[in-house]
Amino acid sequence: MMILRSSPASPFGRKVKIAAKLLGLWSQINPVDADTTNPSDSLRQQNPLGQIPVLVLENGDAIYDSRVIVQYLQEVAGGEALIPKQRDAYFATLQLEALADGLQDAALLQVYEQRWRDPAKHDAKWLQHQADKVARVLAYLEANQPDESNLLGNVAVACALGYLDLRFGGVWRKDHPKLVDWLSRFELRVPAFAATRIAA
Repeated sequence: MMILRSSPASPFGRKVKIAAKLLGLWSQINPVDADTTNPSDSLRQQNPLGQIPVLVLENGDAIYDSRVIVQYLQEVAGGEALIPKQRDAYFATLQLEALADGLQDAALLQVYEQRWRDPAKHDAKWLQHQADKVARVLAYLEANQPDESNLLGNVAVACALGYLDLRFGGVWRKDHPKLVDWLSRFELRVPAFAATRIAA
């Protein structure tokens, strides 16, 4: 079996899990938690960056990051379920995924600033810079609802919003009612989203 190194809270790992479920490949994957802070965790041999997620193939080769893993999984599954081959749809999919991943990065950087630095050394300017990125993306998505036909982009956006719920108490919901409705519809369409949720 393939091995997925990740953690339950990782939005990038969640994206891979949902993708694998949608592609019918989850039964071929063994999820194994990784500790990105532990130097002795084999994660650092599997990915020199020490980041998750990592997909370890049966021959021992490792694939990272989440975008590459999803593309690999679709190649294994065949077809175009997540990433269409038609040029315009292909780039629209990758662009929405990149936007959602950037939202996740900005949210993660705020969490890491709080988690890794002494409170007296928190950089308010840096935190605001990341928060502004999150605000701009949310405003864009509120005004431009993700096209439901863009399945991978939808998954990435939903995982990003789920991470904001998990780590920031869902405060984004108050000012983005259209996006809240969109996420509710997505959850009905894609049961794997609820199946991969963890409690705050």
